[in-house]
Amino acid sequence: MLPLRRRGPIIGGMPQRKSGPGAAPQPASPANDTALLGRPGLLALVLVAATFVAYMPAMRAGFIWDDQAHVTNNVNLRSAGGLWRIWFEPEASQQYYPLQLSSYWLEFHLWGLHPLGYHLVNVLLHAGNAILLWQVLRRLQVPGAWLAAAIFAVHPVEVESAVWISERKNVLSGMFYLLALLAFFRYRPPAAFAGKDRRSDCRSYLLGLFLFACALLSKTVACSLPAVMVLLIWWKKGRVEKRDVYALAPFFVVGAALGLTTAWLEKHHVGAAGTDWSLTFVQRCLLAGRALWFYAGKLFWPHPLSFIYPRWEIDAHQWWQYLFALSAAAVWITLWLQRRRIGKGPLVAVSAFAVMLFPALGFFDVYPFRFSFVADHFQYLAGAGLIALVVSLGTHACRRAGQLGRQLGVVVALIVLAAMVSLTWARAHAYRDAETLWRDTLAKNPRCWMAHDNLGNLLTRRGNLTDAVEQYELSIQIKPDYSNSHSGLGNALLKLGKVPEAIEQYQEALRLQPDDATAHNNLGVVLFRAGRVPEAIEQYEQALRIQPLLVPAHYNFGKALARAGRVQEAVEHLEEAVRLSPNDADSHVELGIALGRQGRLMDAVTQYQQALQIAPRDAAAHSELGAILIVAGKPREAIGHLELALQVSPNATDAQNNLAWLLATLPPAQGGDRARAVNLAQQACQLTGDHSPGNLDTLAVAYAAAGRFEDAVATAQKAIALAQAAGETNLLKEIEARLELYRSGQPYREPLANKP
Repeated sequence: MLPLRRRGPIIGGMPQRKSGPGAAPQPASPANDTALLGRPGLLALVLVAATFVAYMPAMRAGFIWDDQAHVTNNVNLRSAGGLWRIWFEPEASQQYYPLQLSSYWLEFHLWGLHPLGYHLVNVLLHAGNAILLWQVLRRLQVPGAWLAAAIFAVHPVEVESAVWISERKNVLSGMFYLLALLAFFRYRPPAAFAGKDRRSDCRSYLLGLFLFACALLSKTVACSLPAVMVLLIWWKKGRVEKRDVYALAPFFVVGAALGLTTAWLEKHHVGAAGTDWSLTFVQRCLLAGRALWFYAGKLFWPHPLSFIYPRWEIDAHQWWQYLFALSAAAVWITLWLQRRRIGKGPLVAVSAFAVMLFPALGFFDVYPFRFSFVADHFQYLAGAGLIALVVSLGTHACRRAGQLGRQLGVVVALIVLAAMVSLTWARAHAYRDAETLWRDTLAKNPRCWMAHDNLGNLLTRRGNLTDAVEQYELSIQIKPDYSNSHSGLGNALLKLGKVPEAIEQYQEALRLQPDDATAHNNLGVVLFRAGRVPEAIEQYEQALRIQPLLVPAHYNFGKALARAGRVQEAVEHLEEAVRLSPNDADSHVELGIALGRQGRLMDAVTQYQQALQIAPRDAAAHSELGAILIVAGKPREAIGHLELALQVSPNATDAQNNLAWLLATLPPAQGGDRARAVNLAQQACQLTGDHSPGNLDTLAVAYAAAGRFEDAVATAQKAIALAQAAGETNLLKEIEARLELYRSGQPYREPLANKP
């Protein structure tokens, strides 16, 4: 441990008798923490440098689970109106943590969706919290304060809070929590706790209350602060007076109000309600005891660390499960009985650890309890008390051992810090990307159905459908009542062309969770592809009733309405999809198609151009822009975009069809190419199985342009039969008119016709 010049009490307790078991000399001066390394500024820089060395892998990490809801897909970050909703519409986001979301809002407008900036801010906040913790411990005259703060900075159990962007709430709330404590120390210096200094500063008191409110608006787990203040006052003064109660009463009121608000939102908005949270009071006590030992154990032996730990079975009928709670109570009682001999410091440290963990011990329902009762990020600040206790004990022991003990303490401290930096560096790599995180979780917790489900989602997006189906089936096997896995399995089956099986999975998802907006949307997609457009529209309407800001539902609803001929309504929903997700190229493309059907050609062109700014190699955007440019009388530009579409997607039948039309009808001097037109049109017909009357019409035009009139007549007759069967009256009339030209040996020469 780092040696100090003077001995002090165990974790800075009240001065004890000078001899006897557990006796402690007078408290060390805060300045002693700088004896070895120099000025406080240098020590602070060392803390920051050590933190950044340990967390260097985070600088190359991306977004992971839940970051989509908080950042990448959070429409509230896009505008000033979104910032208003963050503050004044508590249910506009997953949780009402407006300061956390406001920090994302600011960063989105500074560097967009580049993850480096978000990770950098998280690590900076964590390093700043280590400095603030050091200052708090110095004010409390805790021996080894700097070393305790350094261990906190590089402890691997803190990686989840410092690297996971969504846990900005922890590091941000922690900063305000510690600042509020320091402000309170200015109002009532720790010396005043012991009756040595009666100074008070009302401005510091109001500042502390304001900072406490900021901590709560970042994460309401900060509601433990006034209880911790009571412990510190009792520790230093030996009693809590009326003036202390009056001073802390506003803190308790504000903390309780926002804490209960979060509890209500967790249950009624986030969804922390149902059988997964149905625990009796006895079970909750058993859970709390086991969780306390779990968190303490991870501080002293941080291996293995997992993003999601196995969910315990809490059974009040198993005798051994009572041992956790009983032993935790025994430790506390022992420290209480020994407080006069060893000092109150250990009792305060252990009590503060439990108080700060209390919101996550099981007495309040939170959504993560669905898949695990514990998580590393639940003990972000709570562990600091136990770390300080152990460091203080070690420092005290080294002082008593003389010069050799001090030297040994330095060696041990350096070894511990080096080990912590190494473990944190290694743990931070697990958060590199979503796949790495889920595979790391499954390696340590193979029955984690949540990890199987999320890995299945990732594999589905990548097109690795067979492996995705396997992951979803494993998730369902472990937890059959998890609707999201049924919905995800439906997505993968749909992409594999197994439409009936996909419908079955979506229906099962909705049976399990009727108010699942995503499942309604997904069922709508499969019904739409099956040609059951009215039923699809009904599903999209239900999805938007449940979740009005669900972007995929607006997008899909717009497509279905356009198919049903309700073009104006389609435009409205597609415009909403673009407004909510302006960086989604597909929404711009579909809106362009709908605007084109309304005859708003230039507005359609604008949408396609915006899509191409977002995704320059979007084949659909190039193809649709090429088609609209045909109608707009710009054949050369149309050819350019259609060629680009086919470079990206050689089997894009719409692009093949439209380019074949232009090459067949334009004069050779303007880019016409009869042979290539025939080839492209034939490919388009083969890909659609010769079942598209529009594609067959284009092939007939290409045959006629190449002088193959008999083939043109036969192909046009086949197209007419298909158009009649499909009831496409307008197309039927156009093909019949062109058929008369072929019979008379004339090609069709209208390159700028409004192609169907």
